[in-house]
Amino acid sequence: MAIDRRREAAGSGAGRQPAPAEENGSLPPGDAAASAPLGGRAGSGGSAEIQPLPALHPSGGPHSSCCAATAAPSLLLLDYDGSVLPFLGGLGGGYQKTLVVLTWIPALFIGFSQFSDSFLLDQPDFWCHGAGKGTELAGATVTGRWGDMGNWTSPSATPFSTASWGTTSNRSNSSDTPPLPSPPGKGNNDSNCDCHAWDYGIRTGLIQNVVSKWDLVCDNTWKVHIAKFSLLVGLIFGYLITGCIADWVGRRPVLLFSTIFILIFGLTVALSVNVTMFSTLRFFEGFCLAGIILTLYALRIELCPPGKRFIITMVASFVAMAGQFLMPGLAALCRDWQVLQALIICPFLLMLLYWSIFPESLRWLMATQQFESAKKLILYLTQKNCVSPESDIKGVMPELEKELSRRPKKVCIVKVVGTRNLWKNIVVLCVNSLTGYGIHHCFARSMMGHEVKVPLLENFYADYYTMASIALASCLAMCLVVKFLGRRGGLLLFMILTALASLLQLGLLNLIGKYSQHPDSGMSDSVKDKFSIAFSIVGMFASHAVGSLSVFFCAEITPTVIRCGGLGLVLASAGFGMLTAPIIELHNQKGYFLHHIIFACCTLICIICILLLPESRNQSLPENIANGEHYTRQPLLPHKKGEQPLLLTNAELKDYSGLHDVAAVGDGLPEGATANGMKTM
Repeated sequence: MAIDRRREAAGSGAGRQPAPAEENGSLPPGDAAASAPLGGRAGSGGSAEIQPLPALHPSGGPHSSCCAATAAPSLLLLDYDGSVLPFLGGLGGGYQKTLVVLTWIPALFIGFSQFSDSFLLDQPDFWCHGAGKGTELAGATVTGRWGDMGNWTSPSATPFSTASWGTTSNRSNSSDTPPLPSPPGKGNNDSNCDCHAWDYGIRTGLIQNVVSKWDLVCDNTWKVHIAKFSLLVGLIFGYLITGCIADWVGRRPVLLFSTIFILIFGLTVALSVNVTMFSTLRFFEGFCLAGIILTLYALRIELCPPGKRFIITMVASFVAMAGQFLMPGLAALCRDWQVLQALIICPFLLMLLYWSIFPESLRWLMATQQFESAKKLILYLTQKNCVSPESDIKGVMPELEKELSRRPKKVCIVKVVGTRNLWKNIVVLCVNSLTGYGIHHCFARSMMGHEVKVPLLENFYADYYTMASIALASCLAMCLVVKFLGRRGGLLLFMILTALASLLQLGLLNLIGKYSQHPDSGMSDSVKDKFSIAFSIVGMFASHAVGSLSVFFCAEITPTVIRCGGLGLVLASAGFGMLTAPIIELHNQKGYFLHHIIFACCTLICIICILLLPESRNQSLPENIANGEHYTRQPLLPHKKGEQPLLLTNAELKDYSGLHDVAAVGDGLPEGATANGMKTM
């Protein structure tokens, strides 16, 4: 019989690999239960039941050990959010709360390191030594936040006063340096580059920084931009490499070694003897910093139940912003860039204690089938949380005992190339992250650039805290929007705001500029400047949310076995977006308008692509590649009551695999016979 043959085939093929997902996200019935996100839902508009599979543990026979090694692991063990985490007490367990807090504390140190460029590499005002304190500044630029603030050029053209700004003087032997052209609107300052020595006015609270120490002005200004490159390029390479390593050897070893080496390279940066040594060591410092950021982000996500992931991640973002707000006071306290650099790095010494406090990610151990290590960690956590073995209602420990002989199965991020849905989701989020962080610099320069003359924004601290306040407001808005609209809806809303602000700034301001040339139009340049500031604030507000939400979204939809690798790709894309800022500065702002147009077009593409993403709110994290493939597109809005959905869910799919068998049997029946009996004449 066809039905019997299908049952026998299902029993003998229990250990085969799941078939790839269909175009609409559905799987064959035999594999749908194994690949569905365990304990999760099929979409925001409906739910799918998890169908139990036949027993995967043969009772005996000569091939029983071989079958146990090749069969899929128990569904109960893969259902981490539904079985293992509740058994450990969830986030209510005292030890899990301690671990979450331990992931928040280093965010403050990371915030110090991320914003250090604004103080170490700020290009101060300079004038010829002994020329007097009323000389106009030449080529002064203000460096913004490396990721969220962008970079802007100082609009100040007022005489410099040493009464309110610290000054330093350095003798330079480079007497043959040719003069650089003056920035627009600064007057003729070529004589300042003909000097043998300069005096500096540093606006960041320091007496001396990297620029003033090695005279990185005039013909040596390009070295400042290279120093900015070094940290960002180190972060990009660090995200890509440490992400793959963390998926292979674990989160804990990468966190420890990144901490050790950032202490070595970070403290050596403070002892640099020239700018070349400084830039090289900053590259390695950024590489190690990326490892710390990446592993802490993944550990934080993997510790939390579905309903708490976003808020716990946002708390870490707020702690990092506290580091941004405290950084000017720290610089004013240190007064010297070398002391500031050492003070930023030394707190990472506390993270060396994490080796004895912080365990490996239990979720990663279970997903990679390292059940021996997982059993020891579960027993340790139950002891710490004072959990009684009788609370194991679902039988996690007995099931774990049966799987101890299984070999570990680790996966590299390159495996995502063979998937049908997962790689598309990651690519879409990479483009979103690149666009969000890249266009942020365009808005920052529009507000802080030469074309906007606002007295409030001519001060370094006003610039700095304006950027920080916009980022803080963006994070607060994210908490509210994501709560009501979900991950995909919130990302779509912020991307639409970014696109509108960008297109209006590019199109409407040019139109206002044309009308302002007519004397009877009633429009002036001040009106254009006010519109530019308004659109820039909205753009920075929305683009910051786009970048941050893209990273978090990727952490949720990427399977545990390759989560760090997927996070590394999205964070590296964000680094490429940040890298456009020093590149434009290196070319003296040439190509800025084209830069803005390209990213504005990318926002329109991203709006369309976001609709292809799944919704991960209140869903269990995918543990393996098959779970990640199940995260497919659902309707943006839930179905109305009584409305028939256009696409069937996995539970509604029918099995037609035996139709050809019925047809074959029917060929041998007498004429007039049907599947239900004889046809009456």
